[in-house]
Amino acid sequence: MGTHHPSNQQARDLVAKTSLPVVGAPLFLISNPKLVIAQCCAGIIGSFPALNAREEAGEPIMLENWLQEITEALDKHNQTYPDAPAAPFAVNLIVHKSNIRLERDVEILAKWKVPVWITSLGAREFVNEAAHQADGIVLHDVIHNRFAKKAIEKGADGLVAVAAGAGGHAGRQSPFALIQEIRSWFAGPLLLSGAIATGHSILAARAMGADMAYIGSPFIACAEAQADSQYKQMILDSAAEDILYTDYFTGVHGNYLRSSIRAQGLDPDNLPDAKSGLDYSSGQSKPKSWKQIWGAGQGIGVIEKSQAAADFIDQLRAEYQQASEQMSRK
Repeated sequence: MGTHHPSNQQARDLVAKTSLPVVGAPLFLISNPKLVIAQCCAGIIGSFPALNAREEAGEPIMLENWLQEITEALDKHNQTYPDAPAAPFAVNLIVHKSNIRLERDVEILAKWKVPVWITSLGAREFVNEAAHQADGIVLHDVIHNRFAKKAIEKGADGLVAVAAGAGGHAGRQSPFALIQEIRSWFAGPLLLSGAIATGHSILAARAMGADMAYIGSPFIACAEAQADSQYKQMILDSAAEDILYTDYFTGVHGNYLRSSIRAQGLDPDNLPDAKSGLDYSSGQSKPKSWKQIWGAGQGIGVIEKSQAAADFIDQLRAEYQQASEQMSRK
């Protein structure tokens, strides 16, 4: 493929399509059309993992149904509020070869001209090419600089730097280190993920070199999120000290709520050796990651109530404006 040179103009264009420089991160099993529509109509880029559109044999293709629902809702919003258009939406694709739906899902995203594609677990040139042919932009999530360079070499337009403290499969590096290393060579769209839950931290992300903040865990507690009520309550009750970083459940390091681990009869401070396995002769089965063991980032300590996504975004916007004004006075 030809030389790919993402530009800072692409970053400016992406930010210009929002009223707050934020992407609502795709939440596995939680993000749904209702949440995405609410996020986009409130002025941030909403997203969902393609694999959340669960399908059974013989059923209609749910991913197409979701894309139609979102597209029609955003079109209706734009017709009703032409002076306050919705932000674009994004779909997250797991591009690892283990995803047997990938090629089919790529075709569906291209057919519906999804404006923003977020790719995870490897970088695949054919996915980037398909997105570009459909006039989409590709953001690839990375946990260190080496992966960032590979993603851009393979045709991604932008990067999501997943730093320490992020929910789900997070990296270990400080956001300061990760952003400055990537920005030393990359001028294109750059997002930061990792414990961002206030408007002040959105401004901080931009100050250190990111174009946008990538926020996931706080939305778990929102009314539209498809999360168990106990999961939502754990988000409200927990703080950074209640998050455990471990590779026990999936083989890849991630951040999880300690309370959800205890609820499955495990001691989060003394998890068995993943390689040696557990003795399940009693009939007990290992908890299913993401379904029974719940992920969250370290930023949830400031999330104290469950509210509509639009209200939370309004709160972020007010805090962001306040932080900007405070900095301009210093």
